[in-house]
Amino acid sequence: MDLKDFFAMGGYAFYVWTAYGLCFAVLLANFILPIVQRKKLLRDLALKQKRQR
Repeated sequence: MDLKDFFAMGGYAFYVWTAYGLCFAVLLANFILPIVQRKKLLRDLALKQKRQR
């Protein structure tokens, strides 16, 4: 078994690599989105607190 056969995945390469890609995208989104939402929430709360003074 050489590297070309490994990446071809027995003729199912498109489906396998698409599944890996989608899985990676979802995991990345699950990591990044909460960080972005937290920053936005903290920014909004700071702005709201600044308005109340």
